Amino acid sequence: MIYRSKAPLRIGLAGGGTDVSPYSDEFGGAILNATLSLHAHASIELIDEPLIIVESLDKKQKQEYPLSNNLPITGELDLLKGVYNRIQKDYPFTLKGFRLSTFVDAPAGSGLGTSSTLVVAIIGAFAEMLKLPLGDYDMAHYAYEIERTDLQLAGGRQDQYAATFGGFNFMEFYANDKVIVNPLRIRQDYLSELEHNLVLYFTSTTRESASIITEQQRNVKEKNIKSIDAMHQLKEQARMMKEALLIGKLDHIGEILDYGFQQKKNMAANISNTGIEAIYDAAKKAGATGGKISGAGGGGFMIFYCPGNSRYQVIETLNTFGGKINPYQFTKHGLTTWTIQ
Repeated sequence: MIYRSKAPLRIGLAGGGTDVSPYSDEFGGAILNATLSLHAHASIELIDEPLIIVESLDKKQKQEYPLSNNLPITGELDLLKGVYNRIQKDYPFTLKGFRLSTFVDAPAGSGLGTSSTLVVAIIGAFAEMLKLPLGDYDMAHYAYEIERTDLQLAGGRQDQYAATFGGFNFMEFYANDKVIVNPLRIRQDYLSELEHNLVLYFTSTTRESASIITEQQRNVKEKNIKSIDAMHQLKEQARMMKEALLIGKLDHIGEILDYGFQQKKNMAANISNTGIEAIYDAAKKAGATGGKISGAGGGGFMIFYCPGNSRYQVIETLNTFGGKINPYQFTKHGLTTWTIQ
């Protein structure tokens, strides 16, 4: 028997960083994101041996353990083991040998929410196997708790909800872990044009988001006015982006992205760097009207809004920087699970 799941990665279009505590607890955060045809995959295969095997097929990492209710957190494959440990604690099940395998369609640290999406996918596979009574909000919050509380990994809350719900969502974040997910009903022709005009570019570098996020959190705690004001502006940017998408003001999207990119750089150091700035400036000279770094910043994926047919010149320009254009489509579905007999 094999239990499988997949959850979509996401791009944040506006409001990035306002989902991170303590800002969201004190001021309330707002994010607009969309899921892509890139996924985190998880499979649980029952085996006859008395072993628990955890493996990341994309990272080529593998560990084996004798049957146990709690696997050691060692710094390698901790997301896989952390989910198992929490599931076994909250929903104890009879120990039998199994192999937990994962694969993610984008590199870790690339800014598409890979870690959180992977956690959602792994929970989904266990939920499919154990028939756990978890709704969408339950699933997303459970993933958040495992990452932020159990494993003590710094980060926000949008990724878990995007991976679980899927589609275009305007999300609101408040104190006491309150999250409201507002699905957006956007006309298909607007979505098709956005998909045509929005170029997804991998810089071929990854980064450790935790240090950037930790500094962002510290800036809020220390009442850094410049950083907090930037987050206020990014929250307003999310509302601007929502309006532009719903009423079809697509020509404004590049400007809204550019506005957010300039504000985001005031949240913490190392969000941008000379390499990112060179890529960004070149893309704008080639015809993009705006763009942003995906995720916390510092590297990974970037997106650029290219109106008309400017995408082709922008792509030609981006190719000179040694990165990679990543084809994608927007997806409407979040976490999906199924069983193979």
